Amino acid sequence: MNLSNIAVQLYTLRDYCQNEADLEQTLRKVREIGYEAVQVSGIGPIAPERVKQLADAEGLRICATHVSLDSMVNDFDNTVQMHKLWNCKYVGLGSIPDEYRTNGEGYSTFAKQATEIGRKLKEHDLQFIYHNHQFEYQKFAGRTGMDILQQESDPAAVGFELDTYWVHVGGVNPVDAIHQVKGRMGVVHLKDLEIVDYKQVFAEIGEGNLNFKAIIEACREIGVEWYVVEQDVCRRDPFESLAISFNNLKQFL
Repeated sequence: MNLSNIAVQLYTLRDYCQNEADLEQTLRKVREIGYEAVQVSGIGPIAPERVKQLADAEGLRICATHVSLDSMVNDFDNTVQMHKLWNCKYVGLGSIPDEYRTNGEGYSTFAKQATEIGRKLKEHDLQFIYHNHQFEYQKFAGRTGMDILQQESDPAAVGFELDTYWVHVGGVNPVDAIHQVKGRMGVVHLKDLEIVDYKQVFAEIGEGNLNFKAIIEACREIGVEWYVVEQDVCRRDPFESLAISFNNLKQFL
């Protein structure tokens, strides 16, 4: 990990990215903090060409996205075109659709669908990546949903974008989970967890209880390309939260 491959997940700043003017100001603030890349997710209906112009103006690379499964299936050509425009290799899906979550067969079906999509994206030099929450760690006949996704999808076509917070909530050591996707993870989501008033809450990197020294080392060992900071809910100004996370990550450079 170095400064140039630490990115912001714009979902953290979604309330400040719903129109062109706000996105422009948001990207400027992100760059002023010191970030050199962003993941596009949760922004408003802004033309991809304009998103590219605004990011370029601030010297920010677009390292990954989250797009809908519907976009991947029913608007495939435009999805490819957008990622090519952004020079963005990683096409991310933020969550498995609800209908696949209830049993092992659903995860198996989705693993096949993800493989098909991933193989089509590969033809355009793009990489499908899947972002987890905690529910993928529910077990079905002795295997978690994540086990099924990893075991029944094509490793060349389906990559993973592990989220350290949700892996931990799912009852798995993030370091172990990272090693399990060796060769299949170019993008990781870094997110800390803190206990406040007996409840788990999202926290800035280094302000919670996760062992980020070990997490970063594991990511290095498996060759992670992009380290993306995400915080679903911030208990202070989200730009301040992102600055705290960025500054705390510097100790691991």
